[in-house]
Amino acid sequence: MANTYTQLYVQIVFAVNGRQNLVKKENREELHKYITGIVQKRDQKMLSIFCMPDHLHTLVGLQPNITISDLVRDIKTGSSNFINDTWGLKHKFNWQEGFGAFSYSRSQIDTVIKYILNQEIHHKKMNFKEEYLGFLEKFEIEYDEKYLFDWIE
Repeated sequence: MANTYTQLYVQIVFAVNGRQNLVKKENREELHKYITGIVQKRDQKMLSIFCMPDHLHTLVGLQPNITISDLVRDIKTGSSNFINDTWGLKHKFNWQEGFGAFSYSRSQIDTVIKYILNQEIHHKKMNFKEEYLGFLEKFEIEYDEKYLFDWIE
């Protein structure tokens, strides 16, 4: 797009269907690479990614040639197919419906990258529900509890 200049940084968060702990440490790097490939094929820039056993965080530098919803759909569909084709799980893998998308300024990028890469340490102090609700509150996003992810209590 000629004469179009943007600076869009978005953290995207979504969960494994049923919040099952299906992403094992031994598969994590392979999944990160696969999802990064999806993002790059859509002409977007992967800045950070980390998948916990039951949810994923990614920070993407977005170009204006794709909607966030389309990118998330492509990531979820592509990575679900990849997992189902290669991991040999007993049940079909799916991501839960929906996602969170939170925008940041350029000055916040290093902090967000560190936050994403330190998910394992972070989740020793706070569970995913507390974390996600914290994002919604911090970004002042109105929500209906019945439309949020399934939570493991």
